[in-house]
Amino acid sequence: MNNVVLIGRLTRDPELRYIPNTGTPVSTFSLAVDKPLSREKKQEMEAKGQPTADFINIVVWGKQGENCANYLAKGRLTAVQGRIQSRSYDAKDGTRRYITEVVAERVQFLEWGNDNSSNFGSSDSDFSGIDGFEPVDDDNIPF
Repeated sequence: MNNVVLIGRLTRDPELRYIPNTGTPVSTFSLAVDKPLSREKKQEMEAKGQPTADFINIVVWGKQGENCANYLAKGRLTAVQGRIQSRSYDAKDGTRRYITEVVAERVQFLEWGNDNSSNFGSSDSDFSGIDGFEPVDDDNIPF
């Protein structure tokens, strides 16, 4: 079984490319996932300049990859579900390079907007421009 679930913050904006000949979109980004450390251990590692997170490379194909490139940005909290993939290639200098990455099957945007506020409990201003919708005062609700 090869199944991975990660929640972390983007370390950079997603990069979107299109595969030549097929035009298939593919987006790549890196996710910083906090290590499960006690407060004391985390402070100790930070004092020594050691990372307190793992940095995982993510690949997202198709329409979902385009959505990631259009709506995600550096620092946004994101959940990724997918599988681990290992591959290798020959670099320009002739050395063999190995890469381990997560190929995302599902990406969930956990934060929206410029203020990094959660998408839960959205404000009533979301519907203010639509006829028939208006904010309701909680005191007027009969239950």
